[in-house]
This record gives sequence, structure tokens and C-alpha cells, in this order.
Amino acid sequence: MLLPQKLLLLIASLVMACAPMRAAEFYTEDLRIPMAEAGPQGLEAFLVRPAGTKRYPLALLSHGSPRKFEDRATMSAHKFYGIALEYARRGFAALIVMRRGYGTSPGGRADSLGGCANAAYLPAAAIAVADLRAAIEAMEQRDDVTTSGMIAAGHSAGGLATVALTAQAPAGLVAAINFAGGRGSLDDDDVCNPDGLVQAFATFGKTSRVPMLWVYATNDLFFGPDLARRFYDGFRGNGGKATFIAAPPYGDDGHFLYSVAGRPLWTPYLDAFLREHALGGRDLLGPPDPLPPPAQLNAAARADFSRYLASTTPHKAFAVSANGGYAWRSGRTTAEDAQRDSLSACMKWAPTCTLYSVDDRLAGSAQRTPTDQSARAR
Repeated sequence: MLLPQKLLLLIASLVMACAPMRAAEFYTEDLRIPMAEAGPQGLEAFLVRPAGTKRYPLALLSHGSPRKFEDRATMSAHKFYGIALEYARRGFAALIVMRRGYGTSPGGRADSLGGCANAAYLPAAAIAVADLRAAIEAMEQRDDVTTSGMIAAGHSAGGLATVALTAQAPAGLVAAINFAGGRGSLDDDDVCNPDGLVQAFATFGKTSRVPMLWVYATNDLFFGPDLARRFYDGFRGNGGKATFIAAPPYGDDGHFLYSVAGRPLWTPYLDAFLREHALGGRDLLGPPDPLPPPAQLNAAARADFSRYLASTTPHKAFAVSANGGYAWRSGRTTAEDAQRDSLSACMKWAPTCTLYSVDDRLAGSAQRTPTDQSARAR
């Protein structure tokens, strides 16, 4: 007897949902993206991809902009590792690039909007697009990344930059995602020159023809649902191709739906969009296998080791002594910094300490796949 089509689809979806994910190793690399406007230092960037030997399509990830200018210096590409890992799990080479003036990327106020009342969004977006294009050009020279079939995704100011990128789409860009895109938020539900921001999205819609997904939570306090809908209507009204999702409320401020904590909520939107456009790996790769705790740790120390494993801000390292003393550090610029700092902290408790793990690998196997090659992309 033939089963109804809806029942067949239900059975197929249940089978896929129950299929085990393949655990995988991931390759990470610290980079400086060459760009004349950024000077000799270039732009800070961090690459995460599956540890295979083929060329993976680029997923270009763009960050937001904090309300306070001084907070830009505290930003780091490493802090987006947990988000980048989700794209790597889907078969992409995910590159987080810090635009000029953010993190350790030189540039000061290169993307300034000017005065709030007349905030100029188009010139600021053009600066962001130039930075993203520099990153794409650097990735074109690599033998482990391809810009053919690449996607772009951005959050907040990075979402606006991503929309702007589609308006002058580089060769190879096939799809893009805008999570809570916008700029100029001064405070909750207070945006500089909102009409000018709406007009910027409308302008991008005139030439943007790349398929896009737009996701805004209904309790977003940076760009509320009415304003977000105006962005979309202006973009679509001028010919832009986008699907709009009004996501359910998230936490106290839905602007932060696109986060490590919000992964269970936004990744289904991402997966449906990728499936619709036949993008990404056929199989979802599992996250790195959790490491077993050192045998000499007591129950309280094992709980602390679990917190180490849960940390998603590389680079990190865990050091331990024979008598159960231990220490760990995360969020370091390089793996070597993390190793040095964790060993130094451990030796405050014991005369001799050794490294147990570095990033997501046991210390003895950390060199199988390089995890810290501070390098200039060629």
C-alpha cells in the first residue's frame, strides 16, 4: 500500500532527526587579512573549518557594533568561535573578520556615522563592504577555501554590512543571512535617523539579487519589529530577494538571539535556508568530542574541567599536577599564551604541572591539526 506523501515526509524527517551526527575534528587558524587601508597590521580574523583536505566554501561572518565606542577594543574574533563552528559543522570554511576599528584591526572610527540626527549609513556601509571584500580576496588565494558557492552572514551592524555586500555582490556569493541587521542604536528602541536607515536598506534593494534570509526577534530592543519590517519592505519594494522571519521573543532582548546560547533557536532557520538553496554539507558534523577529565581530579575539579570544555573563547589550555592541582585559562590571543598562563597558574598550587589539553585536544595530540598558525593570508 502506498503511504500518503505527508506521512512519507514525516517518516523521512524523523529518520534524519534520529541519525547520529558524525563527530569531526576542526581546523582553526589565526589570520591577519592584508588591506592597505588597515596598514601593515591588516585585519584580525579567525578561520574555522572541518579538518579535511578539500577546499571548503567560504562562510564570511560579520560582527555587530557595540553602542559604546570604547567597547570595540575589547572585541575579538575568537569570541565568535561558537557561532563559526556551526557553519563549519555544515561544511563551510567560516571566517570571522574584524572590520577596521574593532578588536585589534586598526582603523579607529573609519565607519563613523557622523552626527546622530543625520547619521549617514551608506558611507559607513561602504567602509564595511570594503573590509569584507578584502577578506574575500585573501581567501581566494588559499588552497583550503573556495569562494565559489560562498555565503555571507552578519549580525546587527554586520547584518547591515552583509545586506550592503549583496548590493554589489562579489563573484561566487550565492546566498546571505541577515540576523537583526541595522546600525545607530543609542538605547532601547532609540535609533539615530531611522528614516535614513530605512532608506539605506531600500537603496541596497535596488541592486541586491542574492537570495537572503532575514531573522529579527519580536522583542529586539535595538531594532524593534515595526522598524525591522520597514527595513524589509524598503528592501523588497526595490527588488531585493529576501525571506523575513519574525522569530519568537528571546530572553530579555531578542537582539541577541544570534548567539552561542541561542543556537538551538536560530540554527533551524539557517538549516531550512541552506536546504532550500542546496547549500552546505549533506551531513551535519558533530562538535568536537568532549575530552575525558584528568584521572587525578576530584569531583569539584571535574566540574571545573566541564566548564573548561564549555568555554567557547579560544585559545585555552588546562594544566594539572600529579596530586590533583590544576588551573586553566581561556580567551588568550594564541595557544602558546594559553599554555603559558595555565601552567603558571597551576604552579601556584603545585611545584610541577603539565599541560593536559590545549583548545579542544589532549596536549599530546594538539599538533595533529595545527590550531594556532598566526599568519598572513596570502
